[in-house]
Amino acid sequence: MMKYKPDSSRSCVVNQINRRGWMQRLGIGSAAAVMATCLPSLSRAGCTSKRQPVQRLIIMFSPNGVVPESFWPTEAGTLKDLPEILKPLEEFRDRTLVLKGVDNRIRGDGDDHMRGMSCLLTGIELSPGNIQGGGNTPSGWPRGISIDQEIANFLQSQSETRCRFGSLEFGVLVSDRADVWTRMVYTGANRPVAPISDPKQMYRKLFGQLEDRESLASVLNVVSADFQSLRGAISVEDRHLLDEQLEWIHQTGQRVQTEQRSEKIVPPEIDTGCELDDANMPAISDCQQDLLVAALRMNMSRIATLQYTNAVGNAKMKFLGIEEGHHELSHDPDEKTESVEKLVKINTWYCGQLAALARRLDSTPEPGGEGTMLDHTTIIWTNELGKGNSHTLSNIPFVLVGGGLGWKQQHCLQFKNLPHNRLWISLANSMGHKINRFGNPRLSRGGIVDEFDA
Repeated sequence: MMKYKPDSSRSCVVNQINRRGWMQRLGIGSAAAVMATCLPSLSRAGCTSKRQPVQRLIIMFSPNGVVPESFWPTEAGTLKDLPEILKPLEEFRDRTLVLKGVDNRIRGDGDDHMRGMSCLLTGIELSPGNIQGGGNTPSGWPRGISIDQEIANFLQSQSETRCRFGSLEFGVLVSDRADVWTRMVYTGANRPVAPISDPKQMYRKLFGQLEDRESLASVLNVVSADFQSLRGAISVEDRHLLDEQLEWIHQTGQRVQTEQRSEKIVPPEIDTGCELDDANMPAISDCQQDLLVAALRMNMSRIATLQYTNAVGNAKMKFLGIEEGHHELSHDPDEKTESVEKLVKINTWYCGQLAALARRLDSTPEPGGEGTMLDHTTIIWTNELGKGNSHTLSNIPFVLVGGGLGWKQQHCLQFKNLPHNRLWISLANSMGHKINRFGNPRLSRGGIVDEFDA
């Protein structure tokens, strides 16, 4: 199919005026404008002769370490066979990169869970404070920005990559309690960002206040009418994209509202808490992933985090036939085989959520581009600990799925005590942000890791 080339007499005129100006010029309201900004014909990039390939990043977190014997591939090099916990990724084995021997070498104040969680994406020490951990010195918040926000700021600084949201923070059963065990995203020193764990709240953030089916239908009717004014200013390809987006939002909105009214994800009836029930964790995960992919597909953001519970997370996964809490099990000794088997089952479930997210992206064509969204998106699954019962910060799990970075795939790379700061430096550079240090300067020495490149 012939690629659409924006007509400089139309789309570039639109691109040169401010957002309010082109909204007024085309006669569309704010609801339609939210979706229209993602169209190549109306984007700032629409004036260029060649669109830059889209790169997206999703960082997915699950807590309490892994069972090493069931998680790590038996040898470095080509991924020939996946270990038990990683089996759900079999269909994406050719697009998977496992990093072994990457350490969180941040020390200082706080306990291992605290530094494991809040230094994971920041790569810098915690400030002194009054949050007391498990026997170590108390601490405060991290002293710097997290890598997702560092990259988001870079993308937002350029017209070609600027989005409605610099980043989106999704949660699944994350505690409302704000401390270094529950927050991993930071916009700067002492500036934590709380993930949104309620799908209804996230839906409202993304798509506005849609209280019931009647108001949803009303908004969609207005948006549909506004889009008629846009059709003369966009390409034929974008007209199809608009229609697809309307249908996507309609289906997502119906699902959020239907499940919110059901027993599946109804919050407890308490004034101070919005925690959702452990038993409904799979349904919450499904809904949050649907919303995440919808937001990325509409170019609302290119950076997102998906946080399952938090450090010391003690979710009881009875839907897996497990009565004990996750953190409780993670403290049991290796000799307690029944607990080890349950931990393997829990981590396999988390890997299944990673595979489900990859599948959603891989089944969605890249808007206005080639291939699927997974070809342009990198998901990084990680953890605050390497192993739960030893609280180790060495050999932190890092599993990457998807394309767009130009890194090796279908590989397990083995390192020896590689500071995770250098992973984040390499990630930023591969997304166009040319930095030579991140977080702790000493642990940034060496900069980019050449072994990542394909």
